[in-house]
Amino acid sequence: MKIVSIKNSSLNKYLIAAFIIFSSLFIRVNPVMAQTHPIKNIVIVHGAFGDGSGWKGVYTILKNKGYHVTIVQNPLTSLDDDVEATKRILDQQDGPVVLVGHSWAGVVITQAGVDPKVASLVYVAAFEPDKGETANQWSVTQPKAPSMRVTADPKGVVFFDRETFHAGYCADLPKALADFMNASQQPIVGACFGTPVTEAAWKDKPSYGIVATEDNAINPNIERNMYKRAHTKITEIKGSHAVFISKPEAVAEVIIKAAQKR
Repeated sequence: MKIVSIKNSSLNKYLIAAFIIFSSLFIRVNPVMAQTHPIKNIVIVHGAFGDGSGWKGVYTILKNKGYHVTIVQNPLTSLDDDVEATKRILDQQDGPVVLVGHSWAGVVITQAGVDPKVASLVYVAAFEPDKGETANQWSVTQPKAPSMRVTADPKGVVFFDRETFHAGYCADLPKALADFMNASQQPIVGACFGTPVTEAAWKDKPSYGIVATEDNAINPNIERNMYKRAHTKITEIKGSHAVFISKPEAVAEVIIKAAQKR
């Protein structure tokens, strides 16, 4: 029997060559390894009848966990104006962004979310229309709660009805807080709800949706139907339309999931 011996130097050459080949194959089949880091930038867009200050609880939770959070104060004067306000904030971010929208702002992030910095979307008790659709189209697909009442002034600016604000917008919040939110509510130009979106960012980017199960402003079934149609990852939270105020920990957890791509 012939015994073949390999000198140590030759063996080392074989081992090095094998390692290089293995490493190159590993790199080829794992091209996204460098892209798996959590997203650190969070941009939040408020909806109608409120402003960014209502997000302080969520902001604080995320900030304490190391996230860089910016809140858009959108004017609620037109879809284009709100998208532009959102883009101004996106332009300030130094990397990938989780873009969050509440209520009407779901329409805004659907269009603004095509920005290349936006990596994922979070809809909080929000509209999630397709290209060419409007908020109004979806709002009539399910019955409205009796407390969902709005009034418009002669210029077409819409307010949530003062008498039903607590029950319709934030029934799970203390009356004193609801009274302040009512007194300081930010109205919206009614034409916004009838403006179709020109882009649908959720078609190309992962989306996460929160259904507020006690929502009296947007029927929870509308939220479910939109999210299901868009293949959005759904989380149901027991809360009013102002779930981001009453349940900030639960809402923040969904945003963190989007940031961690879970």
